[in-house]
This record gives sequence, C-alpha cells and structure tokens, in this order.
Amino acid sequence: MSYKIVADSCCEFPEGYEKDSRYERVALRLEVDNEVFIDDETFDQAKFLESVAKSAECPKSSCPSPEAFRESYRTEAENVFVFTLSSHLSGSYNSAELGKKLYHEKYGDKNIFICDSESASCGETQLAFKAAQWSEEGLPFEEICSRLQSYRDNMKTYFVLDNLETLRKNGRLTGIKAIVASTLSIKPVMSATKGVIIQIGQAIGIKKALAKMAESVAGQAQRPEEKMLMITHCNCLERAEKVREMILEKIKVKDVLIMDTKGVSSMYANDGGVIVTL
Repeated sequence: MSYKIVADSCCEFPEGYEKDSRYERVALRLEVDNEVFIDDETFDQAKFLESVAKSAECPKSSCPSPEAFRESYRTEAENVFVFTLSSHLSGSYNSAELGKKLYHEKYGDKNIFICDSESASCGETQLAFKAAQWSEEGLPFEEICSRLQSYRDNMKTYFVLDNLETLRKNGRLTGIKAIVASTLSIKPVMSATKGVIIQIGQAIGIKKALAKMAESVAGQAQRPEEKMLMITHCNCLERAEKVREMILEKIKVKDVLIMDTKGVSSMYANDGGVIVTL
C-alpha cells in the first residue's frame, strides 16, 4: 500500500529526502530574542548558533499548528505515519493528534498513525525509516502501527552535550542532579525513559563523556547487527565520527547514518552536542 511519512522538524532526514514526496517535515518555529527562525529548508544552523551564543536569553520553540499537521496529511497515499519528538519536550504530539481530528472532520477517513517517538532527532528518523521499510515490504497498516510501538519501546537514545543550559532553562531536566557539575567540566551522559530525560553517568571532559556514552550504547544494545546506528551532531562531525568508531570497536551493526542537526535539535543539543540512537 502507498504511504507517506510525516515528522515534525526535530526529525533529521539525510540529504536529498526533501525532494521525495513520500517524506514531509512540519516546521517548528524558533526564537532567539526577537529573531525568528523557521525550521525548514531555509534554516541556517551557523546563523542560529551565533545568535544563541550572543543572546543572554534562552532560545524557545513553538510547535507546529494543528492546521499545519492537518494539511500535511493531505495525500493520495493510503497510509500516513506521523512522528513527533517526545511529548515531554514539546506540544508537537498533541498538535499532530488535533490535526488528525481536524483532517477527519474536513476531509473524511484516512489511515493516520501518530507516534510519540519518546525521543527526538535521529530517534524520530529511526521510526520513520522502519515505517517506510515495513510499508515497502507490504505489511498491513495495523501491523506496522503495532511494530512501530514495539520498536519505539525498545529503542535507546543517548546524548552528551557541551551545554545543558537550553534544556535546563526550558524545564526539561527536572529532577536530575549534578547538573551544576557542568561548571566543573563534568559532562553528564544522558538517556531517556519513556521520553523523560535521565542521567546515566558522567565524566570529566567531553572526550571521556563521549567514550562513556559509547560504552553504554554498546553495552545495552540488543541484536545490533539487525539495526542501524544513527548519530546526529550539532556542528561537530569529528566528534560524531569518533563516537561511531568507539561503538563499532565493540559491536557490529547493520549500517550507520551520521547527520547534522536541523533547527530544533540544534536548539536543544547546542553547539557540540552528540545524539545516538540504536
């Protein structure tokens, strides 16, 4: 059956996917002081990071409107699969759900499955690629939906950031201790449980923190030879490549995909951040 993949713009896709009509990113709006950035093909990461570095205020994001999601579901494809960043980080999931209701009211019935990724960035990409794979294999809509939920529940997300201020100031690190240690060059190694950010370790300096993250990825991997290792980085390709090397020294995976962050992921990861999903 024909399909379309819709994701909010926290999701990264490899270069060239913007030309594929089966894929659509619904843009969030970012604001630094009074400067607005739309997280679409016009997004300029370098300019955004420069603005963030100069500003004394924390950058903020606004989720896509329900109407924007509604219109993204308009397609001749029989099945629409929608992926949003964790509902604990954004209202994007709720907006996508409301957009589905608006679609049915205005345009009628359609198979639309909305998945809270309980992750972000390449976590959404992982799920989007599985939806595409299973659609290409001809699996029924209901089975794909069930498989996606199961895959999400077993997917692991990890990240190490040079700067946690955006997450902290936006209230995304509630309950996590030792965040003040970042001023002492102690870098937390972070993960997520059901979309809620948790700390799983820490190390002195970014290199040791990345190594500890790589150990966690390899140590907790289940059947990695069947999966794609995805790494997104915010303006730090060399770090991402080093993380890939450290992980592959310990386990074998089906494939590897490294991507640079778009707008929303750049806002949360900040300059130098690395995110890993497997």
